[in-house]
Amino acid sequence: MEVKYSTSARILSFAGAERRSRVSQGLLNPHCVWVRAAKHAPRNLIRVLERRHGLAEIVERGAVVLVERHRVESILNVQTNLAMTYEMLGRDEQALQIDRDVYSGRLKLHGKEDSRTLLAANNYAWGLSRLQRFAEVKALLRKTLPVARRLIGDNRNLTLTMRWNYALALYEDPDATLDDLREAVTTLEETERTARRVLGGANPTTRSVETDLRNARAALRARETPPQSGSA
Repeated sequence: MEVKYSTSARILSFAGAERRSRVSQGLLNPHCVWVRAAKHAPRNLIRVLERRHGLAEIVERGAVVLVERHRVESILNVQTNLAMTYEMLGRDEQALQIDRDVYSGRLKLHGKEDSRTLLAANNYAWGLSRLQRFAEVKALLRKTLPVARRLIGDNRNLTLTMRWNYALALYEDPDATLDDLREAVTTLEETERTARRVLGGANPTTRSVETDLRNARAALRARETPPQSGSA
């Protein structure tokens, strides 16, 4: 189950993962996955599939992959929730390290054109924003936003949140250019219209986007207004 954490522009993923005392990053290594899985593959299932299809080697490899994909998926879900906990405790650096690992793991497991990978990218971008690493946020979302818009469309909550995070990185950056501020306002105007249509005007996300839009417009006006010369 995936839910929106409304106070932080972070999207979370929850799952009933297996209990384990230590999360092994080695499981995200495909070679390591194969070696570990070969020992623990469900042999009864493999034999049933073998009798049905007569392709023993292919069936065994396929079953191993399915088992290990589930194990890695569980680990990534646990890590996502751990990152959220660190964030709530104000341990942003530790949360960011986990978010980065989860995004990397999702890329390896699912590829870049998958909603779970995009969700992880959004969480990673949000963690970068909390640490004011705006250049990295913009680089990441410029790469992943077009994929989200093509894959799931503009009206999905994930795409909307990614665009919101991107606009925040544009106008909150102390080094923002005039073009950055204009792009932030344009992006927030489009995001606000989408949020109002999809979520409704009373939705907390819509109201937060409206607040950020006012702030971005104010920042743009301040930059565009020439300084007043002092009176003689």
